[in-house]
Amino acid sequence: QVQLVESGGGLVQPGGSLRLSCAASGSIFSIYAMRWYRQAPGKQREWVALISSGGMPIYADSVKGRFTISRDNAKKTVYLQMNSLKPEDTAVYSCNIFQDGHQYWGQGTQVTVSS
Repeated sequence: QVQLVESGGGLVQPGGSLRLSCAASGSIFSIYAMRWYRQAPGKQREWVALISSGGMPIYADSVKGRFTISRDNAKKTVYLQMNSLKPEDTAVYSCNIFQDGHQYWGQGTQVTVSS
């Protein structure tokens, strides 16, 4: 019954910024970690960031210092603020929650970084 819906993707120039959102429903949410992943065409899915139930963030080296993950438990939403975007950041970004022994994924939102 858990559903995740991403939004906020789009086309942005190199060096630009974008903010992604992932809204959850049917989940207790606040007691679970949330994760962002991305997958570029022809490449494997890559873990991007994690935020614990207590709000502690962890980032992949490729985005550290440029991306910020945050969460609003009242809104059951996790965010990914992306700054200083590079063409190699182009991918479909998906959010994930591991809850009660099950992995749940959203449909993803496309981020394209191009001039």
